[in-house]
Amino acid sequence: MKKVATRFAPSPTGALHIGGVRTALFNWLYSKNHNGKFYLRVEDTDKERSKDEFKDQIIQSLKWIGINYDGEEYIQSKKVDDHIKVANELLKNGNAYKCYCSSEEIEEQKKRARQKKIPYIYDRKWRDKKESDAPKDIKPVIRFKSKIDGTSILKDLVQGDVEIDNNTIEDFIILRNDGTPTYNLSASVDDHQMNMTHIIRGDDHKINTFKQIQIYQAMKWELPSFAHIPLIHTIEGKKLSKRDQASTLDDYSKIGIMPDALRNYLLRLGWSYKDKEIFTLEESIKFFNLEGIGKSPSKLDMSRILSMNEHYIKNINENDLFTQLTEYCKLYKSEIQSDKKDKIKKSLTFLKNKAKTLEDIFNNGQYIIKDEVDFNKDDLKLIDDKARKVISDFNTQFKKIDLLSREILEAIVNDLIKSHDINFKGVGQPLRIMLTGSKFGPGIYDIILSLGKEEVQKRLNNILKIKN
Repeated sequence: MKKVATRFAPSPTGALHIGGVRTALFNWLYSKNHNGKFYLRVEDTDKERSKDEFKDQIIQSLKWIGINYDGEEYIQSKKVDDHIKVANELLKNGNAYKCYCSSEEIEEQKKRARQKKIPYIYDRKWRDKKESDAPKDIKPVIRFKSKIDGTSILKDLVQGDVEIDNNTIEDFIILRNDGTPTYNLSASVDDHQMNMTHIIRGDDHKINTFKQIQIYQAMKWELPSFAHIPLIHTIEGKKLSKRDQASTLDDYSKIGIMPDALRNYLLRLGWSYKDKEIFTLEESIKFFNLEGIGKSPSKLDMSRILSMNEHYIKNINENDLFTQLTEYCKLYKSEIQSDKKDKIKKSLTFLKNKAKTLEDIFNNGQYIIKDEVDFNKDDLKLIDDKARKVISDFNTQFKKIDLLSREILEAIVNDLIKSHDINFKGVGQPLRIMLTGSKFGPGIYDIILSLGKEEVQKRLNNILKIKN
């Protein structure tokens, strides 16, 4: 029995789509579950749209979410000669033929199909014609001689038996008139040469699979197993495309979704194992199977992604959380200065409260990160004479503290509540505004403890000097 081998084969024509990430994840997990190999194949034969920057981005995106591939990436464009060789073999053994139809003829066939409101299928005009009938002024394409009669059955590992009438599969082009191979030929040759045992991909590839199986059969190659995953839809039930908001992996990274959280969400998007929701990486590999994949499309739900991310933020080791936060800030915000890092790290326990993303933590910690307080103008209006008197009295008592603690702070605040005949809000709100610039934010004791005595005094003194 062959060792399991799977692959992920993106085209480097843009950022990695979230649907592609899930496909890569399922392939990777399946191979790891079976102690097999997982490969990355870069399908870069579209020279006009393929860019190295996208290839590098895809590789980095896979690395970010924790998907590592075996060996070096397989570059499809370097194997074009092999693809052309197979096309010529198919031509030689009678499984392909040269088609001399002009572009005008093909367009006319398509026009007639549109008028009849039926799918376009090439009329196979040159399938049985002699080479001697060929026009001299037209460079031919090479078409595969598809089966015409009967039906074909695909034993899909996810969808079950899928049957198709052979006459619905056209004699598809395998070499263009400029001599370049097409997708179905290249993918078939590559999968064969890479010794793929399982092809796991989106169910929009089912028609391609039927075409590729015929190429395999014509070349007398051993067939791999096929599994087609239902596509990801929007919450409205439409097919998710690159034009949709938050459709690429970068979109999630930029808003502070953590890789483990997104990987867990994508794992559960269309796959289940009993009633388990949260999976460690080890558990994902151990439990993953194709039987757990549903047959219906899954809806991408941003609220569930945020909920999953919130769970990870709350439960992750705070040293790891701090590492991810600093990296996130470096990439997408502003790098946390070295003299602020200890304060941020010690404050994560409360900064992560109610935070659903790393961006939320960054925003919650702005009062620590920034040297100058950015005051909300409307909130600043709440600092009236009474509030200033309360804070002035707080500052007087605060200066006398030798050892800063929550208990001492509570005692000072309780004393002010009694002496000024106010509630906790009457002390906490103006104090929070003066120290952070906003009436919203972490608890006031947490704010003071995170800033430290010296910084608190500096900020209070500065704001108390300002006259209304």
